[in-house]
Amino acid sequence: MEMKSENDTFEAKLQESIANPKNMGEMKDADAIGTVGNADCGDMVRMFLKFDEDKGQKVINKASFQSFGCQTAIAVASMATEMLKGKTIEEAKEISADEMTHEIGSLPPMKIHCGQMVEGALKSALETEDTQKTNNDLKDQSTLAQSLIQQKPTSGKIKVIPISDNT
Repeated sequence: MEMKSENDTFEAKLQESIANPKNMGEMKDADAIGTVGNADCGDMVRMFLKFDEDKGQKVINKASFQSFGCQTAIAVASMATEMLKGKTIEEAKEISADEMTHEIGSLPPMKIHCGQMVEGALKSALETEDTQKTNNDLKDQSTLAQSLIQQKPTSGKIKVIPISDNT
C-alpha cells in the first residue's frame, strides 16, 4: 500500500479547491469590498462581503471573491469565503491566513503570500465596512483596476499597485 506524503495530500486538496472553487465571482450588491495585489508576482484578490443584522450585530451573510493570479490564491479565497459565513466583523478580523489554509494544510514557503493576499483583501473589505463607505463609494470601485487606482500602496510585501489606462 502506497503512503501519501504530506506534499501529495496538500496537492490533492489544493487541486480539489481549484477544480471546484466556491463563491467565485463579483457580488453586485456587496456591502463591503476589499482589494489587494502583490507586486512581486502580479496576483490580485478582491473580496466581496454582504452583511445581515443578528441580535444587533452585523454578521457576514455572504462572501465572494475574484482572483487574478495563481491557483493557490483561488483555493485559499474559496475556503475563506466559506469560513466567513455567520461570522461577525470582529470574528472575521481575527481570522489569519494560516486559519484560512488550515483545510489544505500549511502552504509551501513560496505560496505563503497567497494566504496573506486573501487575508489582506478580507481586512481591506472589513476596513471599508468600518469606515461606513456608502454604496456610491463602492460603485466607484466597480472594476478591480478602478479600485486599485483609487487605493494607496500599503507597506510590507503585499502592495496595492495602481494600473494606468495607458498600459
